[in-house]
Amino acid sequence: MLGMCDLQHLMVFSLEAQRFALPLDAVERIVRAVEVTYLPGAPEIVLGVVNIQGRVVCVVNLRKRFGLPERGPELTDQLIIARSAQRSVALLVDSVEVVERGVQTGLPLDRLMSELDGVRKIIRRDEELIFICDLDRLLAPGSATPAQGAAA
Repeated sequence: MLGMCDLQHLMVFSLEAQRFALPLDAVERIVRAVEVTYLPGAPEIVLGVVNIQGRVVCVVNLRKRFGLPERGPELTDQLIIARSAQRSVALLVDSVEVVERGVQTGLPLDRLMSELDGVRKIIRRDEELIFICDLDRLLAPGSATPAQGAAA
């Protein structure tokens, strides 16, 4: 069993006022947002593709995925280049930071509501709640957004 002194590093990112996170070991790098090239016929949550050092990477629209309001790109936007078990993707976010937390902290989401695909746990940091994402579940085909999950 892990002790409370064991730490896990997280890449915390913001979308609107919401805070989400990925385990730091799933993140390849953070880059400033660049122009996204439209990809005809892509799934609804794919904004398009970007060229990152000669590699073409899909850009995922997390706002649409989580049912948040859409907005145009801003100069301060960031791309998190992350890897799932099957592929690398770029996640367009408002801002990012690295934080440490005790491994045992956090509440599995299925205890609260199981229909929010893509989120594994919720942790509390100071006075805010952070949703810990499961990148593989987040990118799974057919995953419902919160609004879609509630309507089903």
